[in-house]
Amino acid sequence: MSFLGKLFGKKEKEILDQGLEKTKQGFFERISKVIIGKTTVDDEVLDQLEEALIGADVGVDSTLTIIEKIQERVKKDKYISTQELQNILHQEMASLLVDAPSDLQGFNPPANKKPYIILVVGVNGVGKTTTIGKLAHHYKEAGNQVVLGAADTFRAAAVDQLTIWSERVGVTIVKQNMGADPSAVAFDTVQSAVSKNADVVLIDTAGRLHNKAHLMDELNKIKRVIQKQVPDAPHEVLLVLDGSTGQNALEQAKQFMAVTDVNALAITKLDGTAKGGVVLAIAHQCKIPVKYIGVGEQIKDLLLFDKDAFVDSLFNLNKN
Repeated sequence: MSFLGKLFGKKEKEILDQGLEKTKQGFFERISKVIIGKTTVDDEVLDQLEEALIGADVGVDSTLTIIEKIQERVKKDKYISTQELQNILHQEMASLLVDAPSDLQGFNPPANKKPYIILVVGVNGVGKTTTIGKLAHHYKEAGNQVVLGAADTFRAAAVDQLTIWSERVGVTIVKQNMGADPSAVAFDTVQSAVSKNADVVLIDTAGRLHNKAHLMDELNKIKRVIQKQVPDAPHEVLLVLDGSTGQNALEQAKQFMAVTDVNALAITKLDGTAKGGVVLAIAHQCKIPVKYIGVGEQIKDLLLFDKDAFVDSLFNLNKN
């Protein structure tokens, strides 16, 4: 039985399966221990399932939602086997994940939004700059002209790293000296993109949550200067989160949502952790679509997110 979605071919699924190996092992082992030797679903099974989901970093709120849905099914259908439980669990987990709007899917931006401007936010260390570099590659591979904006001017390493990515991918970068006004860099980036008739703009920003008021002011200023040239921009505010930090990533998401209009998520470093269940917790509680997941260091390891393929990998349903 397979729940593969429209975005995944065989190659992408292999990358996903391999990247989620640590999460899959931990999750599947927990679930297997709950249902092994059982023939039907009772209160004891549900209690153990609740513990297993929380242990897999799915989060308390999301776990309780899943358990309540399963309890409703058990009450309605009277008898549910453990095989049926696994299928129901798969369905309920997938239902927690928000589908991205059609204009946020894939690497082909809407024709009526040119240039398509993406503001990338997130704290330092989550893989934000690397994610931008990989996105630039994917957008270019899809036939788009891409311009990068190095507006994280408080860290010289961020500008240097983004410059390396621009050279590696072969796209234009707009930058200024360290300490320059981030909004000035953003303005110059959009101006350059408009003059070049570019398709996609990716703007890196500084992530400093210790001073939320300053971060809010900075992001709002960047938006204002962008809108002087493209009134409906930014079209996408992409929050990058480090999946290996588990529930801390969820807290970061809540904090960024409080200071800016995040409408898409990229969750990185899932290959190095058994905490991949946090993807469900973040998507469910924040009600924001996960657009990308990072499951490795290679460019190809940044994948468009497919909720059914993701949950399918956790259950290993596509393998014998």
